[in-house]
Amino acid sequence: MAKSDRVTPVVGPPTEIEAIAQAHGNRPENLIEMLHEVQHRFGFVSNQAVHRLALAVNRSRAEVHGVLTFYHDFRREMPGLHIIKICRAEACQAMGCRGLVRHAELAFGIAMGETTADGSVTLEPIYCLGNCALSPAIMIDGELHGRVSKVRFDELVDGLAMERMQ
Repeated sequence: MAKSDRVTPVVGPPTEIEAIAQAHGNRPENLIEMLHEVQHRFGFVSNQAVHRLALAVNRSRAEVHGVLTFYHDFRREMPGLHIIKICRAEACQAMGCRGLVRHAELAFGIAMGETTADGSVTLEPIYCLGNCALSPAIMIDGELHGRVSKVRFDELVDGLAMERMQ
């Protein structure tokens, strides 16, 4: 490992990131659990978090970044207030998820993997929600929905808008 690839020490009181690392024994083999906890607490894994975790587990930023980017569920940016995941697996494709994806992208004016300008919605592809018998399937804020047509999608999304107004 090149000297320039190592991170420089940070002096000062422990941050929340460092506290998470300490709770996992600052052990590199616990890095995935640390990344999950950081994302759960902050909504995403920032560059600062990568830097501090690298220091804590005595690895380079590149090594931590490699783990972070290998797994699709980790986020590098703050997601929208609502996260809509649309299944893209074979069973859902056979039942029309491609049209549903196009409909969702047009409804929000964003592509899959993007967040609306106002930060209200993030659209994400997912490759199997385990709800194949009820495809096409989507997940909104962790809640699974099956047999989602364009009309049903609009009803579910309208419910999000009503929820925000209350």
